[in-house]
Amino acid sequence: MSSLEQTPYEQLGGSPFFARLVDAFYGRVQDDPVLRPLYPGSDLGPAAERLRLFLEQYWGGPTTYSEQRGDPRLRMRHRPFAVDAAAHEHWLAHMRSALDEQALTPELDALLWSYFESAAAAMVNTPRDAEAGGTRS
Repeated sequence: MSSLEQTPYEQLGGSPFFARLVDAFYGRVQDDPVLRPLYPGSDLGPAAERLRLFLEQYWGGPTTYSEQRGDPRLRMRHRPFAVDAAAHEHWLAHMRSALDEQALTPELDALLWSYFESAAAAMVNTPRDAEAGGTRS
């Protein structure tokens, strides 16, 4: 099968790639003063598993995420957490570093990074004026 016939999931190396990426990402989140408080409990394992399964499904791999959790509905699932500009920036910085560790081709790196930038922006649910203690009119 040529790379044109493969899904991004297959081109990236399947589940082992996503496990490495997510492990590298959550290794950084563990000690992040902005992001870590957004994760209840002491174990980041369940969050890492959900992200890995979601990314695998999104990029053309197994549909385990939807089979276990239903429709991803990412904005709804993140609504209980105050995701502000700082969280957005920290999330992207850690994902960028985790992605850099994977040494992908420029094309695959750009494909993933474009998605991560867009998805991270969509999760922001706390306006800047609220972060600064301002009021909305």
